[in-house]
Amino acid sequence: VSSLKLKKKKIHCVAQRPHEMELSKGIFSPFFLLTISQFFSPPFFLFTFRPSLFLLIKQAEPVDESSVKKMILTFEKRSYKNQELRIKFPDNPEKFMETELDLNDIIQEMHVIATMPDLYHLLVELNAVHSLLGLLMLHIAIAVVDLLQELTDIDTLHESEEGAEVLIDALLEGQVVALLVQNMERLDEQVKEEADGVYNTLAIIENMAEFRPGLCTEAAQQGLMQWLLKRIKAKMPFDANKLYCSEILAILLQNNDNTRELLGEMDGIDVLLQQLSVFKRHNPATAEEQEMMENLFDSLCSCLMLPANRDRFLRGEGLQLMNLMLREKKMSRTSALKVLDHGMIGPEGTDNCHKFVDILGLRTIFPLFMKTPKKMKKVGVSEKEHEEHVCSIIASMLRNLKSQQRTRLLNKFTENDCEKVDRLMELHFKYLDAVQQADKRIEGEKHDMVRRGEILDDSMEDEFYLRRLDAGLFVLQLICYIMVEISNSGISQLQQRVHQILNLRGGSVKVVRHIMREYAESIGDGKTEEFKEAEQKRIMDLLDNF
Repeated sequence: VSSLKLKKKKIHCVAQRPHEMELSKGIFSPFFLLTISQFFSPPFFLFTFRPSLFLLIKQAEPVDESSVKKMILTFEKRSYKNQELRIKFPDNPEKFMETELDLNDIIQEMHVIATMPDLYHLLVELNAVHSLLGLLMLHIAIAVVDLLQELTDIDTLHESEEGAEVLIDALLEGQVVALLVQNMERLDEQVKEEADGVYNTLAIIENMAEFRPGLCTEAAQQGLMQWLLKRIKAKMPFDANKLYCSEILAILLQNNDNTRELLGEMDGIDVLLQQLSVFKRHNPATAEEQEMMENLFDSLCSCLMLPANRDRFLRGEGLQLMNLMLREKKMSRTSALKVLDHGMIGPEGTDNCHKFVDILGLRTIFPLFMKTPKKMKKVGVSEKEHEEHVCSIIASMLRNLKSQQRTRLLNKFTENDCEKVDRLMELHFKYLDAVQQADKRIEGEKHDMVRRGEILDDSMEDEFYLRRLDAGLFVLQLICYIMVEISNSGISQLQQRVHQILNLRGGSVKVVRHIMREYAESIGDGKTEEFKEAEQKRIMDLLDNF
């Protein structure tokens, strides 16, 4: 069915008992069967019935509500019959084997319902969802998983929002994630069919999470988080399932403090660090393995948004690992930089900032500040992204460091005749020019819109602001913050050098102040009002002395 992409082409079929034609697998090859099928015009097509047979089945009449009802009722009868015989002869599989084959046949037929999401309500009303979930603990579970995977296909769900809502509600009410996880626990991934079952199970979870992001917390708590961490750290060769696990983990953690906390409590930070340590001295062997590495880094960054996980990261020697990755110059270096940025930003990153200086991190970060590595483009990272992370790390250290560690950081700026201040000012003018160019284009567009009588609403203003950020506004704000901080450090040499280069290149203190005021206004999103006010006051005090 899948090879013919029936669902996509809206071809409806009913798998029946072989009565049209039987072809022994031993006589005809699949290639031959596909070749001869070209000579049969619709409504005939090839259909695999059981492993030993290839069948040529006549296409059924178009599926409607009554035929779907009939199909579901047949499924219910066969399910009940199978259950009855299983209870009656628990130690004699031969007695219920035939009913299990019949049940499998009707489950295959039910794939056609995935072409009609507007009829999903029948699955719920006729109790089929409950019955399907009950089969997840039996040998027939993989067939059920295949069906659920098709029913929850994200494109299909969006075809009928109403039908999709009814189905997803019924699945969640039946604790679908807990049952799927229990089923995956007993599958042996050394067997290809069962490995495919795991993959399709993860696809069901991804489809539901995409359709209804709010279920991520519930799914994680129903054993999914624990299973994912166990599977990711399992000593098995890299495969498609491990990659998919890393994707699902990243999805669960996205914008969700509950799942981040859960991962932290399960020692998930250590699991992520252990898995990433492989890439400290070795690049991923394939593009798929590189994708998994990026998913794990994204998961780690997401976790570090939660303050409690910053401490776990610190205790797990995450800083040391990231610092080594920066020095090793492998593919992991770019993502390690991003992790450090997430771990050190804001007041919650104070301990990590101090530890980073203690492990001689300044020796690692400043060479990356002085020169953007050329290899960055090879791993799909822009120059702007690299410079943003480096400047953000330095800005976080200037904000958070105290006493001896702060002195060591400021001394870095005075080394070699203030070469790092020169580089800072070079970046300042680079991004100032880019932002000013963007501002000119935006002003021109605004003028044209006003002339045409169009209204500049909030959504348009947001779009213009995002374009300014894309042009490098945030990097420029970070650079200006560093300029203001080092000028207020009490080291006159630094302040003089900043102003000297500003005057030399026609820069302006007024422009820097304007950029910093804009930065102060946007600071503290997601924080308390008290924090926001205190931070804004601190920045304005720095500006007064600039």
